[in-house]
Amino acid sequence: MAFVVVCVAGLFLCTGLVLDGGLVLAGKVDAEDEAQEAARVGSQHVDLVRLRDSRDVRLDGPQAEQAALTYVRSVGDTGRARAGGDTVTVTVTHRQTMQILSLLGIHDLVATATATARAEQGVSGPFAGSR
Repeated sequence: MAFVVVCVAGLFLCTGLVLDGGLVLAGKVDAEDEAQEAARVGSQHVDLVRLRDSRDVRLDGPQAEQAALTYVRSVGDTGRARAGGDTVTVTVTHRQTMQILSLLGIHDLVATATATARAEQGVSGPFAGSR
């Protein structure tokens, strides 16, 4: 009888590791996707006055950071954003709830990811193939 209990507990633990391990990997991918998208959102906030005056692409730092963090919060996560020059860097913290391992006291695991996006000037002249 004790052997059966130990085997069932072992199978339950292995099932929890496989299922929740997959959830942790999916959570890491989600954190990376969200960090990349938030950085892209932030990099769209260019200082237009400077761009028009000098054709120099620089971000409006506070607006870029705020836009990136607004995106991170909209998907239910937390994070940090730092904008400087023509780049914005976002770090996302994603909490992944455990399904099976929560019965053993492991309720959630944290995945973090960082991404950077750079604002660039687009087309600087007419398309070579246009007529």
